[in-house]
Amino acid sequence: MKEKIKILQTVHLAICAGVSIAYFFVEEPSMAHLKIPTIDASSAIYLIIPIIALLVSNLMFKSQLKQVDPELKPGENLPIYQTASIIRWAILEGAAFVILFLKPDFLLAGILLIVYLISLRPTEERVLSDIKNRG
Repeated sequence: MKEKIKILQTVHLAICAGVSIAYFFVEEPSMAHLKIPTIDASSAIYLIIPIIALLVSNLMFKSQLKQVDPELKPGENLPIYQTASIIRWAILEGAAFVILFLKPDFLLAGILLIVYLISLRPTEERVLSDIKNRG
């Protein structure tokens, strides 16, 4: 099971590194970009994107984990966990890219999404806990 988790950790690292590198090279962050932007009616949707991404990614993750068979060993349920994790990470990554390319004024919200994405790194304890608790 440890080898399969290593593969999942590699996929996670690639996703995190890709979006982080994009933020660094595309926008060249400076302290000016890390300020809180002025929010008006036309830009409010870009503030809602990260919130929706967090909610939807966690909802999808939990709904995928409901397919876990409690009678099977955790290693046998790992493909379901992998699918659920990749869906969750893709939603967060997509939201970060939407913010980066459509509204770079909200760079701080995108960086917070990346930090959350990094915090979701799969460890053996987290995988076993999530599979056992089914989300």
